[in-house]
Formats: sequence, C-alpha cells, structure tokens
Amino acid sequence: MRYLIKISYDGTNFQGYQRQPGERCVESYIIDAVKSINNGIDTKVTSASRTDKGVHAKSQYASFELSVSITEYKLKCAINSLIPDDIHVIEAKEVDDEFHPRYMAKKKTYLYIINEGEYDPLKRNYELQYGRKLNIEKMKEAIKHFEGHHNFKNFTSNEAIKESYERDIYETSLVEDNNKIFIRFTGNGFMKYQVRNMVGTLIKIGNDKLDVDIIDKILEDDAYQKYVYTAKAEGLYLENIEY
Repeated sequence: MRYLIKISYDGTNFQGYQRQPGERCVESYIIDAVKSINNGIDTKVTSASRTDKGVHAKSQYASFELSVSITEYKLKCAINSLIPDDIHVIEAKEVDDEFHPRYMAKKKTYLYIINEGEYDPLKRNYELQYGRKLNIEKMKEAIKHFEGHHNFKNFTSNEAIKESYERDIYETSLVEDNNKIFIRFTGNGFMKYQVRNMVGTLIKIGNDKLDVDIIDKILEDDAYQKYVYTAKAEGLYLENIEY
C-alpha cells in the first residue's frame, strides 16, 4: 500500500530537507523511520519539495509504499515515535499506487516573515530580524510584477541547472501587521533560492535602494541579475501544498 504523510518541521538545526551523507537532514529521519516500520526493508520515500538549510515547513508531503499492514493513525504515531521532536507527522493517509507528491501538486505556497521592530532573540530563527521600517507601498507594487508566467532563471541559484526555468506564480500577497511583514507566493513550483531571492529583492526595493521596475528588468535581462539579493533562510516557510 502507498501512503502519503504530511510533515511539519523546524528547519533551524537541519542542513536542509534532502538527505545528505553525514549531515542532519529531515528526509534522513523520515527514511529511517519508514524503513523500521517496514520490517527493515529499504523503502523509497518521495517528497513534494526540498527546502534549504534553516528553512521551515508547516506542510511538507512525502509518500512511500509499505509491505506491512498498518492503519493510517498507527502509521502516524509510529513515525512520530521514531523521529526527533523538531519534526512531526501531522497526518498519514492511504493513496493510489500512482500518486506522486511532487508531480501531482497543483499549487505550492511559501511564506516569508520579516520583523521591522525591535530585535527579538526568541524569534531570530523564525523571522528575519530586519529592525527598521520598509517602504511597504513600493513592495506591494513590486511583488505584483512576479505574478504570471515568467522565466525565473535570474532569481534562482546558479547551481540550479534546469531544463526549463519557466514557472507560474498564481498569487502574491504582502501584509504589514504590528511591525511584521508577511509575504506569500503561490505558484506551480519554485526553484532553489527562488523565493529567498524574490524576497531579498523586494527588501532592496523597500529600503529604496532599487526601483519597482527592476523586477521586470531582472526577469527579462541577465545583465540585471547582479541586483538580486538573497534573503536569509530563517524567515522562510513551506506553508502549504495543494493536490
């Protein structure tokens, strides 16, 4: 039987989601837990997304096949008993054998949080501690330039070699509330550093170092990639995936 699990994790002390030899990664613990439940049989775990070092997830998904018989609730409890407390399985459910958590995802939403107020040591791993006011109106105008179908190559990592850099961003939002800025992007997929680079560029626009039209220039011309700034990882969350 194939199962799909919904996972939340605090990315602070992980080197990222994807398994890496010798590193503490979220996927490693999920794979080891599933193998243990599956009577020690090596079991392929396929995930919906890969987050970077320090990035958090409210809603990550992974699927796998088990040869043992187990209820959805017991599977959830069994995995949670085998993983560290900075990871938690929210839900486990049986899915069709053909289900693929990455290819069948319709929408992904990322959230980024910026603190404009006093430095908060308790939130330093969960919000960008920016510490001063940004030009919100400029940022709200600029973020809309990301919406639609674009080639986002200049907003991705140079390490991200893809057959296509074209993606769709269906919706964006930028809300300021009590010295906090909440930035959301919903699209059909995002590449390495893409969200952090879009947020970083918005911050440069918000501190009046760049004009709003720089977004279009970066999207259209490689010469403008030098104006892209990468925001820190700690304010970023994989917030939701829709199927």
